[in-house]
Amino acid sequence: MSVPVIMHVNYCEQGQTILEICEKAVSWGFDGVEFRRKRARVDETVEGYLDSIAEGVQKSGLKYVLFGGPGPNLNNEDKGAREAEIQSAIDFFRMASERFKLTVNNTFTGGLTNKTPGVPAADYTQHGSFIATEDQWSWAAEFKELGKLANELGFRFAFEAHMNYIHDTPAAAKKLADLIDEPSVGVNLDYGNAVYFPKNPSIADTIKALGNKLYYVHLKNSISIAGKRFPTGLSEGEINHREYLRLLKESGFDGPICIEAPRPGDREFYAQVDLAYTKSLLKDIGWN
Repeated sequence: MSVPVIMHVNYCEQGQTILEICEKAVSWGFDGVEFRRKRARVDETVEGYLDSIAEGVQKSGLKYVLFGGPGPNLNNEDKGAREAEIQSAIDFFRMASERFKLTVNNTFTGGLTNKTPGVPAADYTQHGSFIATEDQWSWAAEFKELGKLANELGFRFAFEAHMNYIHDTPAAAKKLADLIDEPSVGVNLDYGNAVYFPKNPSIADTIKALGNKLYYVHLKNSISIAGKRFPTGLSEGEINHREYLRLLKESGFDGPICIEAPRPGDREFYAQVDLAYTKSLLKDIGWN
């Protein structure tokens, strides 16, 4: 069975229109695009934004539309503010489901950083799940209302393992999904983020630990030089994506995989190179 390969929209956020994004993704050979739930610095209504994507899909023949951040900001002690965030997300996904056959959506619950003066921003073990209180875990679990919506409409949410969120490590993302306890809510394994943490289980152990809560995967790469990590092309860093994809296939993973651009420069070129590499791996392991 083939696995859908999704292009993260950050390959085409250098002034491209939505129609151009859809057309380029299809022409390069992607199956779909992960769009953001909102575009930065663009004055538009939710309806207008979704209609523009729908037009791009219709004209280009794009097969899959997924959505990612921002998720509802639930890291707020004001219950009314959290409820408003959840309702806004519910409204968005109801409208999106009227236009697209949604499968899985990447999501977040609001940034969680240490406000203590002098704490380094890049010391990720001083932020996110490492400092989260019981209240903050409880607030994040209010995402359950969106899980109920996804159950109703027939799609899934996956918390991205991403630095400076309560779901920063794969284990923390799994903990949150388990707290929410809805079949539609799981984890987006971005192992390219996980390697930024000093105590990082292997890919094999991570996939095993996530089990049937692994709904989505992001792929990117980096290399460590003098104790600091620097983003690279997908085939050029320290993560062995041949092993990664083989282990996913063997685990029975049935969600889409998404590749993304973690570095500046000519991202349109990077998209084509990274996709060619990914497709070569899928062919080699018999997953195409």
